[in-house]
Amino acid sequence: MQAVIFDMDGLLIDSEPFWKQAEYDVFSSVGVNVSPDLAELTAAMTTKEVTEFWYAKQPWEGASLKTVENRVVERVQYLIETQGKAMSGVHDLLISLHQADIKIGLATNSPKSIIPSVLQRLDIADYFMTYTSAEEVSQGKPAPDVYQLTLEKLNINADQCIAFEDSLGGIKAALAAGIQPIAIPHIDEFNHTKFDLAALKLRSLTEFNPSMGKALLLQK
Repeated sequence: MQAVIFDMDGLLIDSEPFWKQAEYDVFSSVGVNVSPDLAELTAAMTTKEVTEFWYAKQPWEGASLKTVENRVVERVQYLIETQGKAMSGVHDLLISLHQADIKIGLATNSPKSIIPSVLQRLDIADYFMTYTSAEEVSQGKPAPDVYQLTLEKLNINADQCIAFEDSLGGIKAALAAGIQPIAIPHIDEFNHTKFDLAALKLRSLTEFNPSMGKALLLQK
């Protein structure tokens, strides 16, 4: 195991509620009825995809799609910078990986401008050699592009790396890139069979130790 790549939202930082709040606040402000059932469908989308989704459902006038998208990002960024908290086990795991000289990267569907806000808020920026946003590639997760570019930046082969993900789309993206994913689902979804696709499933990052990662790579 030469490298570990982390997802960000819901994995490093408890930011999923911020995205939901921003989505409701911003799209409601332009006249969209943000219903909970439809909002569930947008959880794994990029902000561009979310904006296009709501516009297709309930077109608005006045503000451009890009303007509305930017408002969502700015709202989330503010919430992260003022209220963001690390998920359980983040700091201890990053310290142990760093001490073991394992390369650490980040791959996320979130906009690139959000990433520094998260790393600085959690005081973990120094642990990451690189990070990649879906804005830098042609397709976000579940396509493998974000992971493939992160591997290139780390100068690591997929069979030398594991990934941590909290979503099905992220797990599919890692697998498509040839990386063994470890699922850390939200507690409400822990027993869902969709996470059986992952190489391993844990309740939190606190349960992981490097020997697990080595064992996964030996299985390939």
